[in-house]
Amino acid sequence: MSNPVTVTPNSSIADMQDRRLLMDRSVTGHRAVQMPEPDVPISDLPDDNLLRDADNLQLPEVDQLEVIRYFTLLSRLNFSIDTNFYPLGSCTMKYNPKLNDQMAGLGGFANIHPLQDDTTVQGALEVIYQLQQWLGEATGLPGVGLAPLAGAQGEYAGLLIARAALDARGESHRNVALIPDSAHGTNPASAAMAGLDVVTVKTDEHGNVDVDDLWQKADENTCVFMLTIPSTLGLFEPNIIEINNIIHEAGGLVYADGANLNALLGLVKLGDLGIDICHSNLHKTFSTPHGGGGPGAGPVMVSRDLTDFLPEPVVVRATSSAPGSQGHRYHLYRPIESIGKINGFHGSFSILVRAYTYMQSLGGDGLRSVSENAIINANYIQAQLKDRFDLAVDRICMHETVLSGKRQADRGVPALNIAKRLLDYGIHAPTMYFPLIVPEALMVEPTETESKETLDRFIAVMQTIDNEIDNTPETVLNAPHTLPNTRLDEATAARRPILRWTENQ
Repeated sequence: MSNPVTVTPNSSIADMQDRRLLMDRSVTGHRAVQMPEPDVPISDLPDDNLLRDADNLQLPEVDQLEVIRYFTLLSRLNFSIDTNFYPLGSCTMKYNPKLNDQMAGLGGFANIHPLQDDTTVQGALEVIYQLQQWLGEATGLPGVGLAPLAGAQGEYAGLLIARAALDARGESHRNVALIPDSAHGTNPASAAMAGLDVVTVKTDEHGNVDVDDLWQKADENTCVFMLTIPSTLGLFEPNIIEINNIIHEAGGLVYADGANLNALLGLVKLGDLGIDICHSNLHKTFSTPHGGGGPGAGPVMVSRDLTDFLPEPVVVRATSSAPGSQGHRYHLYRPIESIGKINGFHGSFSILVRAYTYMQSLGGDGLRSVSENAIINANYIQAQLKDRFDLAVDRICMHETVLSGKRQADRGVPALNIAKRLLDYGIHAPTMYFPLIVPEALMVEPTETESKETLDRFIAVMQTIDNEIDNTPETVLNAPHTLPNTRLDEATAARRPILRWTENQ
């Protein structure tokens, strides 16, 4: 049993700091910089019709210290994994070691160009080659392409590979993607983009794929079955071998959504289960930066007989020192039946360096411990909260647990309000209302990088909120209370966002 934890809502930084916008700080005549006298000739301005009306261009006039204080305050209001617990289910918001960033910033990696000749970037190509090898080993799928720039693009590439392989077999009529109703939302979207018709497969009462329903729907038109494993319910699929046999006997291919690979490292190889294709979100499993519109990476891995269809380029290593090679062992290669390029260059190289560093740092035993600890943490949370919240399925979970706030909704406080109240305690809201098959779903993934003390505090906060629903429900219904922005009109904000400052606001 864990020791009792007392929790109180956080005081917002904004309550203690000056919350004025930069325009509100403006004082006529103040300047943040003093420009030196120009040492080049001053050019004439363009024609007036190309210039904005200076009278209508409102810019703040502030001194340098005000600028520094304002943007520093904004940075302190950011929510990040470096400052708070981020239990965002199925998105694996784990700690990103700073060593990874340092390695990606080394001059030999940061100062090269993707169009350089192979002979000048042998070190970079070796990193790509080694990462291909390691991802192939981790998944049991030896054909690896690192070009996709995100998980969804990895899905798309994998589906194009499936279509190309079936076309090569003379089976271009196969145009159906079978997808469980618990799948990630990108699965049907990627399938549609790949020109496939989506057919939904049911989930049974145990949280598994309904095998009987799959039997009825797998036929001569099946191109691919897209399986999230572990599922978005946080569960391993015990019927995986039978499922793969059903699809293969129907002549289709099995695609595994590897977004939840954080639960399988060192424990299960997808290729050993009979999976044909998968992708991996490096920002989830291999600790590269996540979200914010920055660079991503979603490598695609395939069985040996599909390697000729990988997107170009892949890196290959010369098996011998050919005359004139000057010892240059690595070079870019276009697979024979490649689906072609899916982006301009070779993928997000700096992200690949970060993933390489992470795998190199941990080694095989360390990667296995990642999954073991993620599973332990998720089951600890589930065991501690199952008396307060319903479970999507009451069985041992993998890396995440899906709680249901149905009991709380029946008492007048839906799950949305629980998520809002978590913000008052300095905890980011978990994934909400997903999977769609779970009423009032709260999907919680603690990852392996959170300590027991952090988990105990999260558990105590969830228990406290449950008590508040009984004693002071309005506190939860009106949350958050301590943030710079509290309840927003979300519909209006989405449809009529205010994107610029005006003096009267």
